[in-house]
Amino acid sequence: MSNHSVKLASQKQLEALGIRKLKYIDKTRNEATPSARLEMTKKAGEEFREYMLGLNKTVSYYRTVNLIRVPYPTRYGLLNAARVASPFMHIINRVFIVQIETTEGLKTLLFSPSDIDANRETPFFKRLANTYGPFSGVIDKFIAPVSNRVEEALSQCGLTPQDVDFISYDHLHTQDLRKWLGSEQTQAFFPNAKLLVMKQEWYATQGLLPPQSDWYCPHGLEGIPADKVILLDSSIMIGDSVALIQTPGHTEGNHSLVANTPEGLLVSSENGVSADSYSPTHSKIPGVKQYASETGAEVILNGNTLERGLDQYISMVLEKTIAGPSQRNPDFFNVVPSSELTEYWGFPGLKPTFLFGELEFGTARSFSKAP
Repeated sequence: MSNHSVKLASQKQLEALGIRKLKYIDKTRNEATPSARLEMTKKAGEEFREYMLGLNKTVSYYRTVNLIRVPYPTRYGLLNAARVASPFMHIINRVFIVQIETTEGLKTLLFSPSDIDANRETPFFKRLANTYGPFSGVIDKFIAPVSNRVEEALSQCGLTPQDVDFISYDHLHTQDLRKWLGSEQTQAFFPNAKLLVMKQEWYATQGLLPPQSDWYCPHGLEGIPADKVILLDSSIMIGDSVALIQTPGHTEGNHSLVANTPEGLLVSSENGVSADSYSPTHSKIPGVKQYASETGAEVILNGNTLERGLDQYISMVLEKTIAGPSQRNPDFFNVVPSSELTEYWGFPGLKPTFLFGELEFGTARSFSKAP
């Protein structure tokens, strides 16, 4: 199946899934100057934050579960800002399990459900593992330890694969979706799930350039049935408590998860790798506060591809505008990275000033839907 054979989702299709399009965010980047685009986006973010909080609906369930810690180049994770000796940092990838009341009933969304075994074929990480030669398997256990797989995370919540309605990712770097959605050779692990993805992200995988292809898992989308893909051309609401907001930059089709929780609006993506990325003037990571003070930077990019750097900067400001300050530490924003910087003895000098860690609100409900 060609990725271009997947058709854009119609309004009728979206409504049948409990989804509606949003008008607040997507037309804010038409101004001629970057500074004007930033101000327009900030204003739209403030309006959307007020709108979503005004709906006064929180998610039925929200949980983040640790999957795997991976080494990641410091020069990418804290672009231009960190002044530490270690060339690598540790980021921990998590799956977000969210349940949402909609007009079409309770919906279960998995955000960033990484197939951590298949994803090892991503060229950048495969090449990194190969540098260890015959010791790669032993070393891998130390620098890329596995906490859980998605299947285990789901089971811990008392949910079954049949309960999952949607899967989504802020972008498709490293992702192999064939196990989850099925292909010609593979039965879908989530028989009822559909992928929610921005059309530009989906189409981009059809014609990657070398700076991009190093980060996409080869063949990871091949053979996925077209009816499993919900192609989006705008930001959306799922019910009244969750949104997927277009945040282009890190990739052309990047989007962010916004969930209304008992701790306010939590916003998630991999635009930044830590709370420090969104509050650099409060960071204790060597170099970050100084860099922000000297340059005036409001955010520090996660810049492994820099497809659209200025857009990513604006998107990160949008994310923290929507999120607002964290109740846990008001010096930082309620932006929960999908892959979060964590302290690791092997990578000295890199400790986040504030860490969200795993989160849980509410109680999950299973319906064990039949395929």
